[in-house]
Formats: sequence, structure tokens, C-alpha cells
Amino acid sequence: MNVPAVSVILPAYNCGKHLGQAIGSVLRQTLPDFELIIVNDGSTDNTEQIINSLGDHRVIYVKNVKNEGLVNSLNRAIDLSRGKYIARMDGDDICQPERLARQKLYLDQNEDIAVVASTIEFINEQGQKTGDWDLDKQTITPGQIKRAMLKQNCIAHPTVMMRSQIIKELKYQPHQKNIEDYDLWLRVLSRDHKIAKIDEPLLLYRTHGNSITSMYLKNANPYFKHLLMKLRFLGKFSYISSFSIAVFGSAMTDLVKGILKSIKKSFRK
Repeated sequence: MNVPAVSVILPAYNCGKHLGQAIGSVLRQTLPDFELIIVNDGSTDNTEQIINSLGDHRVIYVKNVKNEGLVNSLNRAIDLSRGKYIARMDGDDICQPERLARQKLYLDQNEDIAVVASTIEFINEQGQKTGDWDLDKQTITPGQIKRAMLKQNCIAHPTVMMRSQIIKELKYQPHQKNIEDYDLWLRVLSRDHKIAKIDEPLLLYRTHGNSITSMYLKNANPYFKHLLMKLRFLGKFSYISSFSIAVFGSAMTDLVKGILKSIKKSFRK
């Protein structure tokens, strides 16, 4: 069996409404040398019927008996992946046709880069473009990304392509649920690996009422969420480094900002 250049991992949970379009955007890539690993995480809608109707030999279908959550589904897909590179995809987003080819070429030509993302354009339920993400467009180079990551996540998770060897070792951490990607990027950077971004929207990122992004944006105080994630990240460190010190400093800043935000909110009531 031929080993694909890229393994695309796509966790799916009750995303039947947009799943066909998301999968189709992967199967129509200009780069044909990939496998698409879809993990159905105990969906109760028509997700399974959509996957079973595909009839494409590049699709590997895995089904969790019950809903195990995003982190477990991602790690299961990583374990099954055979490609030199692993690309992320979500069941409600749309890849531009050249996405995989552009990112594979970038990693082929830049051996010092562990993860390459791209910028995004937001779309709504109907697929209409609604704008872009300012922080995303301001953080392109490895230096810009590393500096920004001390404060907040500047990468859209489903845009990334990663070197398999690195990600198979690190994986996603169950104790960082709902912020597992930010934790992963910090762990990548803490090992002196580099993260870069292609300054072109290679993915259309759908936002809607039930999306992780929408629910996160409704969070009244994201500073405390960042604080806890960074403290859990630091709790796994067995040594002190300049990067861990910088993360600790940013965590203390989150603490102060979180308290101030809570105080302001209490005065508005």
C-alpha cells in the first residue's frame, strides 16, 4: 500500500449540515497524494450516511462507539495517520483547492518549520464571506507568531499542516479540553520548533451559533481561560527556560486582566 504524503484528519460530530461540502473541498484538492481520516465521534444525525456515501478510496472511516470528545478523536486520527505531514480539517469549513499543495510545498522547502498554517476568511451558515481576523493577518512570520502566542492564540486550528513525527510525539492533551490547540502550539514552541503561516486565506472558516468559535467569543472572561491553560501547560514543565518564564509572565498578565474585566462587569450590573 502506497504511503500518502499528507494525512488529513477530520473529526466529525453532528455536523451533517455542512459535512458534505467540507469533505468535498478536501477530495477536490489539486494535490492528489493524501488520505482523509474521518473520525465520527458518536454522531446522532446523518453524519454516518454522508461518509458512507463517499465511495473514495482515499477516505478512511473510523467510528467511535460513543461521543469521546474532540481531543480523543484527534489523537485517534493521529495514531492512524501514515503521511509525512498531518493536516487538520473541520466538518463545517471549506478548503481552497490548492491548500494541501501549497502547505506541503512550504514544508518541503522549509525544513526548520514544524507547523504551517494559513490565514482564513470567515463565512456564515450560507457560505457567504463575512470578513477576516485581524490578529490572524498580523501574525505571519515565525517571530510574529511566537511573540503573539505568549498572549493569545493567533492560529485557526483547521488551517494547519504539521510534521507527523513531531505531532505524533506531542499529541493533544485531554486536560486542555476546548483549548487543546493553543496548548499544543505552546508545547511546539517550547521545544524550539517554529510555526509559520502562509499569508493567504487557504480555508474558509464557518462561524455559527453552535461552533466552538462562537461559543468561545461569548465567553465573558477569556483571560481566566488562558490563565488556567497556561498554568496547566507550565505544570508539565520539568525545567525552567526563557520561554516558560515568558509564558508565566503572560499568565500573570491574564490574571490581572481577568480580575479587572470581572470588576468592570460587576459595575455594569
